[in-house]
Amino acid sequence: MRILVIGGGAREHALCHALSRDPAVTELHAAPGNAGIAELATCHAVDQLDGSAVAELALRLGAELVVVGPEAPLVAGVADAVRAAGVPAFGPGAEAARLEGSKAFAKEVMAAAGVPTARSYVCATPAEADAALDAFGPPYVVKDDGLAAGKGVVVTEDLAVARAHARSCERVVIEEYLDGPEVSLFAVTDGETVVPLTPAQDFKRALDGDQGPNTGGMGAYTPLPWADPGLTDEVLETVLRPTVAEMRRRGAPFSGLLYAGLALTSRGVRVVEFNARFGDPETQVVLARLETPLAGLLLASAIGELADFPPLRWSDGAAVTVVVAAEGYPEAPRSGDPIGGLDAVAAEDGPAVYVLHAGTRRDEAGRVVSAGGRVLSVTALGADLAEARERAYRAVGRIELAGSHHRTDIAARAASAGDA
Repeated sequence: MRILVIGGGAREHALCHALSRDPAVTELHAAPGNAGIAELATCHAVDQLDGSAVAELALRLGAELVVVGPEAPLVAGVADAVRAAGVPAFGPGAEAARLEGSKAFAKEVMAAAGVPTARSYVCATPAEADAALDAFGPPYVVKDDGLAAGKGVVVTEDLAVARAHARSCERVVIEEYLDGPEVSLFAVTDGETVVPLTPAQDFKRALDGDQGPNTGGMGAYTPLPWADPGLTDEVLETVLRPTVAEMRRRGAPFSGLLYAGLALTSRGVRVVEFNARFGDPETQVVLARLETPLAGLLLASAIGELADFPPLRWSDGAAVTVVVAAEGYPEAPRSGDPIGGLDAVAAEDGPAVYVLHAGTRRDEAGRVVSAGGRVLSVTALGADLAEARERAYRAVGRIELAGSHHRTDIAARAASAGDA
């Protein structure tokens, strides 16, 4: 099978890493890719937001499946353009991708489907935002209604900070604060059948102890030893299937990856947000444990044959990923710094440990350099979380990137005490 992956982050590198190990994949292409993806796939320069250009590339390559990774191309209708050209595409069309593209739309769908979520107000003026903030009180939760690359949410006790964020956005969703640990649960769907993957937990704050600014994610792990064994089945019945059914009822069937960000509150499971694609960095650990060949699963979603797909198989043990970020991330990340130690990880840590590239490129001298933001995801497998975590951090110690930073507590509580 010839596959084209759209995107150039660690999520797409994780997808390419999994696809490259699938014997059914005969050719792997990526656009635009990055320095790490280029070691697994042939990379092509293309505007990933231009559906016509992506469809033309897919036809020229003879691609039998196009996997659209990031949210912006999905919201822009790239999957629609690929399907219109006659090529199967993994990813929702523009109308269905509004589940991520507009938090207000997602709330509307959840209300219609009876999906449990936080009470909220959609606010378009400063006066509306002030009234909503006053109604809920602290902690204040203020979300940019549109796409914000995982950084459009402010959770704060400071009213001035909450008001400032609301005023910086064209439209916001202000909602009640949800207590309890957060969980990410992915599901592959073809618009009818829904196949959940294994739950994971990520770490959004930049610094240890969940301090510092919100980021796109600084690390993740799976499985969750503290979670109820029936969590996945509960979310499948109360969140995922009702949402997919409601989208189908609206004439905008959701096909691709539906990501449910969940809070396990004292009053039960509540949806924090939906995403319309694989999440980063949770994808890195979820795919690390997936033993079912990935290409067949994604193709079954794209062509509407998930009902006949065999049950997913998962490896025993655990996976942990630690994000290495550029100096200044998330406020003002620096780029262009050489990255060392990648060969040492590959040579000394074995196949259970690998580095997935996010913000990297090759400079004129052929060196791998940072391209800013979250630069690398160091991912490790182990017999349990403690071993996976030890392997991941040992490999992080081999990485050389001036001014870089990472959290030191990814999966620490889960590994030591089985807590979230």
